[in-house]
Amino acid sequence: MTEDSTDLFDGLFARRVVPVLVPMPAPKAYSYAVPEGTAVEPGSIVQVPLGPRQVMGVVWDGTDDGGVDPKKLKAITQVFDCPPLGKDMRAFLDWVATYTVSPPGLVARMALRAPAAFDPEPMIEGLRLTDTRPERMTAARQRVIAAADNGFAWTRSGLAHAAGTSSSVIDGLVAQGVFETVFMAPPPVVAAPDPDYVEHRLEGPQKQAAQDLLESVAAGGFSVSLIDGITGSGKTEVYFEAIAATLKAGKQVLILLPEIALTASFLERFQDRFGSKPAEWHSDLAPRTREKVWRQVTEGGVRVVAGARSALFLPFENLGLIIVDEEHDPAYKQEDRVFYNARDMAVVRARIGDFPIVLVSATPSVESRVNGDLGRYRPIHLPTRFGDAALPDLGVVDMRRHPPERGGFLSPVLLNQIGKAVGRGEQALLFLNRRGYAPLTLCRVCGHRFQCPDCSSWLVEHRFRGQIQCHHCGYAQRTPESCPECGTFDHLVACGPGVERIAEEVDRHFPEARTIVLSSDLMGVKRLRLELEAIARGEADIVVGTQLVAKGHNFPMMTFVGIVDADIGLANGDPRAAERTFQLLSQVTGRAGRTGLKSLGLLQTYQPQHPVMQAIVSGDSEAFYEREINEREKALLPPFGRLASIIVSADTRADAEGHARGLRQAAPRVSGISILGPAEAPLALIRGRHRFRLLVHGRRNSDMQAFVKTLLARGPKVRGSVSVQLDIDPQSFL
Repeated sequence: MTEDSTDLFDGLFARRVVPVLVPMPAPKAYSYAVPEGTAVEPGSIVQVPLGPRQVMGVVWDGTDDGGVDPKKLKAITQVFDCPPLGKDMRAFLDWVATYTVSPPGLVARMALRAPAAFDPEPMIEGLRLTDTRPERMTAARQRVIAAADNGFAWTRSGLAHAAGTSSSVIDGLVAQGVFETVFMAPPPVVAAPDPDYVEHRLEGPQKQAAQDLLESVAAGGFSVSLIDGITGSGKTEVYFEAIAATLKAGKQVLILLPEIALTASFLERFQDRFGSKPAEWHSDLAPRTREKVWRQVTEGGVRVVAGARSALFLPFENLGLIIVDEEHDPAYKQEDRVFYNARDMAVVRARIGDFPIVLVSATPSVESRVNGDLGRYRPIHLPTRFGDAALPDLGVVDMRRHPPERGGFLSPVLLNQIGKAVGRGEQALLFLNRRGYAPLTLCRVCGHRFQCPDCSSWLVEHRFRGQIQCHHCGYAQRTPESCPECGTFDHLVACGPGVERIAEEVDRHFPEARTIVLSSDLMGVKRLRLELEAIARGEADIVVGTQLVAKGHNFPMMTFVGIVDADIGLANGDPRAAERTFQLLSQVTGRAGRTGLKSLGLLQTYQPQHPVMQAIVSGDSEAFYEREINEREKALLPPFGRLASIIVSADTRADAEGHARGLRQAAPRVSGISILGPAEAPLALIRGRHRFRLLVHGRRNSDMQAFVKTLLARGPKVRGSVSVQLDIDPQSFL
């Protein structure tokens, strides 16, 4: 504990009153009395009464008890035997709450997501060899005694495995006093990584990039490096060297990944380099494993964590480096309760902790590119693929000149290249970022369209499951045989393609090929991992997939990639539509030819002259970024301006619209900040709630948080079914 925190602790303890943040949307910490004989400090994790319940909380900084007599305050009921949240972590949580205009208790809640881990892990029972020997010695008993003769304690199962015998042999020796019972510390959730496990040999640009990165790490203090390298250029191997240097310095490392549940290949690459896998942190972990990881991270036992965006809020004991892989990925944005972008918040956490952070992408976000151009980030460029593997040849298929056959969606050009790849014993990938069989089902007799009863969206047909489903609220029903409007049978038609329909078309043209569909609708995480491993082993000929296939997978035999509908991401009003389409299509085409085989990527499009298509085909990403940055600067859009989104929802349209108009009228007049709306959101109805949107636009130096807080304070009070969601720096405009 530092001198400052000691003084603060003494003052709080003397007054017997401390502020405690509880995991609820309260505007500030509550005051609680400290029982006699109990010691707490800022960061201590405690249990406190809140109404009729007992809840977890964390003792916070500050001494203001509002002049309340400690005798009139409720008292802390338990102090957990757990390392307190450090000063830097508390400062980070405060910063996130202020920046996102979120209740600090909800932000602190994200750091306390494993309450069962607040108490120490129980000791486990072990066995240690004594001087006693059995009355009758057998070969099995002799092996057991020989294995345990090193003086260490063993678990029953571990000793039986080491000696190559059954646990009944161990039990017999225990009964005769040959072993005594001892208690051991619980085992680590993962083995410690060895930075010298493999001496990695980098070449050319990769070697220079690693040296540049190590200079930033060795310099100490806060810095941001941006590794910008084409797909397959060895970006992961480069930042592994920074991880090794950080581990040698005795510090912990956090690796953020956009889709941790789908990155088994990354975990294996890490193990190949460091001799053990990192600890994982994501929503698919078993509760007991999450508790172990949380506890061992806080105690410093876990050295490296690879996790989804929520891993950013783990209370590390001595964090020294953050890696944000695929930093451009929209999955880093959380849009629930506390709205935040994990990439941006990771930079803030590194700055507060005064240690380096590395952002990594083959297609960096415009914001990161601008920060690199302005010198805020240190750019590290990898222009060639690792091992001199060639990039795929890329081209567009003009669908106006090469239309598919009637009822189909694959042009003759695409079908021809699929056939060539499969004929050579190689693999082909068809990408369509649309789940299910068809996005719309309608009646050819009366024109009835199947719409979700609770959302303003069409029901998507999932033919494999025999359902039509809403992708926004989850509503589903069996695919009907007749039109519910006119009652006509056999006249329902599927409009447009999803991956299931593309797979059906592929089967029709290539009946002998082994075809697999990759979509989150069709399988859980474990099955997805197995399917990805099977593809990597060459056990599929044609893969039809959604954006799951774009995220860093390495398919050695993949030599052809076809984009079924390259225009799909451009048909909306999202100011980031061009950027996201460029990133996604670049990532998908980058799956081809990663092991050196000659490869090809084709984009089916009705807009072959669109700047995004031309940038991808020509390989001139610089021209695309230059154009996109100029357009953003002219419109004062991020990073040259600031945005905040306010979504008002209610059970009735009138309530939602009325509250939104009241907020608009309450908006303060501030130079450089304007407010647009209210208008119905593009998705005007979700889960039965009507939605209206306000968009706040300001210059880069505008105090957006102060403006929004004033607007919400002056606006009408939230009543009835009305709900208001605030999103600083929005990524979604639905």
